[in-house]
Order: sequence, then structure tokens, then C-alpha cells
Amino acid sequence: QVQLVESGGGLVQAGGSLRLSCVASGRTFRSAVMGWFRQAPGKEREFVAAISWSSWSADSTYYADSVQGRFTISRDGRENTVYLQMNSMKPEDTAVYYCAANFRGIVSAKSGYDYWGQGTQVTVSS
Repeated sequence: QVQLVESGGGLVQAGGSLRLSCVASGRTFRSAVMGWFRQAPGKEREFVAAISWSSWSADSTYYADSVQGRFTISRDGRENTVYLQMNSMKPEDTAVYYCAANFRGIVSAKSGYDYWGQGTQVTVSS
């Protein structure tokens, strides 16, 4: 049974940092695209960042414009874990953050992801 479990959410002041973790289990995720999405109250779930595996080079990373330069996605393949380091956080980053995975090479389209975690709340106070 595939499971994605997020952790690391919480309350932080504007300008602060948080690090989210997502542990995947139930199968190997080495070749998966792992993504982070977020959903604020009353808004659609939106793409934040993704990381894809490559057999011949370093992993490729992708970011939404709104987080480019502030957030960093990374993975530990041995531990089936993906991280989202969030720096210089803003009140508009407040949302429930979801980890997701797919094996089709989909990066930013949430409909392309097959596996989802339960989400972790991130709140940024001004």
C-alpha cells in the first residue's frame, strides 16, 4: 500500500523558514516525479515545486514563479524522502501543503499525480 506522509508544518513569522518532509512507502519512488502542492482556504490546489529523477544527471527541479528563489526541493532516494525547504516566507504562503508522486513524468499538473499525502498546515504570520 502506497503512502505519502508529510511533516514539518507549523506556524512561522514572515521572513522565517520551515522545512517540510514527505516519506514515501509501499514501493520504490526512485524514478517518480515527487511534487509539492498547496491549497489555501477558498482557493484551488496549486503547484509549488517538483523534482524528477534522471539516470544520467542530477535530479531536475521545477518551481512555481511565486516560490522561485525562496523554496528548495530535494530528495533522499535512499530514504524515499522528499523535502521542501521554505525560506523568506510570506503570509501568502499560508496553506495546507501536500506531497504527491507520479511515474508519468508529469511536473506541475495536479491531475497527473497518482499518489497524495494527507497534507500539513503551514501558517505564516505577518
